[in-house]
Amino acid sequence: MFVFKPFHCRFSFVFRVIVLLEGESPPQPQFSSRKTLPAQMISRNNFSVWSILKKCIGMELTKIAMPVVFNEPLSFLQRLSEYMEHTHLIHEACCLSDSIERMQVVAAFAVSAVASQWERTGKPFNPLLGETYELIREDEGYRLISEQVSHHPPVSAFHAESLKHDFVFHGSICPKLKFWGKSIEAEPKGTMTLELLKHKEAYTWTNPLCCVHNVIIGTLWIEQYGTVEILNHSTGDKCILNFKPCGMFGKELHKVEGHIQDKRKKKLRVIYGKWTECMYSVDPKVYETHKKSEKKTGGESKKTKQVKEGSDDVPEIQETVTMVPGSALLWRISPRPPHSAQMYNFTNFAMTLNELEPGAERLLAPTDCRFRPDIRAMESGDIDTASTEKERLEEKQRAARKERSRGDEEWSTQWFQFGTNPHTEAEDWLYTGGYFDRSYSDCLNIY
Repeated sequence: MFVFKPFHCRFSFVFRVIVLLEGESPPQPQFSSRKTLPAQMISRNNFSVWSILKKCIGMELTKIAMPVVFNEPLSFLQRLSEYMEHTHLIHEACCLSDSIERMQVVAAFAVSAVASQWERTGKPFNPLLGETYELIREDEGYRLISEQVSHHPPVSAFHAESLKHDFVFHGSICPKLKFWGKSIEAEPKGTMTLELLKHKEAYTWTNPLCCVHNVIIGTLWIEQYGTVEILNHSTGDKCILNFKPCGMFGKELHKVEGHIQDKRKKKLRVIYGKWTECMYSVDPKVYETHKKSEKKTGGESKKTKQVKEGSDDVPEIQETVTMVPGSALLWRISPRPPHSAQMYNFTNFAMTLNELEPGAERLLAPTDCRFRPDIRAMESGDIDTASTEKERLEEKQRAARKERSRGDEEWSTQWFQFGTNPHTEAEDWLYTGGYFDRSYSDCLNIY
């Protein structure tokens, strides 16, 4: 989906044992990535979300059980792995010698990480405590492991590392969902940390807020808004990005605008574009001159659109980003597959995430969410089995929690531990290693 070397999931998806003993790498079968789901998206026309949400205005929704029909057939752990869809940008940053050029590519990566959420109005499945997900992409040069490390509050931790030891990307997310009458707002609380090992640099940032409008009536639409600050802890440089709310007439919808500044707060580059489309970088003086010229010529025209009474206006989306002369293109999205609308608006990358290839059960941890029967049933179009299995797994989880409480037993995570992020000095969930040793005898039967 991207700029420097576009990716269309044309490479093979690899499941194989990573043997840590140097020089020992037995051959393993390679499998092709699928281009579609087993069945089309389940219709939600005969279901009312209002019957569930009408008593939840202003409340936090992570403890509310939602009908499976409002889900998409992915676990939140799999959804987290979509941050890695644009890994080529990290590789690009690793190869650059100038720290400001690295910062602007890292900024593009931070924006691209939320691009897959465009039109994704289905809710991912809540991970069970102890659930895991691994993703190995030898073609993109990384491997990832994630684990559900807490249930109340829900916390998902992930760790991705370069197979060539170029970078480490890790973080933890505690999603906060609130219903405001017409919309659901998602706050992805947690810090993203990207370490470029060759340059001995660490970047940290938090993700913007996401809002789904018209959950009761009207056409569903999504916006991201809020300020994202990316800090280079080695140089003190900072990139401040403003994900703009749609505003009047929707002319600001999807827009991202910001700048890179040094530790003395001198503006060095302006970053602009749309999180659904592309990002550019340009000299601040050139950008300001262009803005003044645009104001003199009248700017953008205002448009309105008729919508159903009681719904939030569906904004008129501007077709493209207007490039300021002299700008450098940092990232551009690729089209989704033509059948995406019938497949939960998945990208090519998302289409492959729940693929369970023959023989994979011998390689994956038994807690991997590819083995979840409710998600498996939903992506196959069997809503009744998906609903039954979802209820069974939730009850199994509740029973296990009660059993632990009777024996004063505390839950112990497998692959992550609660500690201190060395760059932010804030509390964080950090990978302890060992997952890819392929020793899963201590994993519990959570399914």
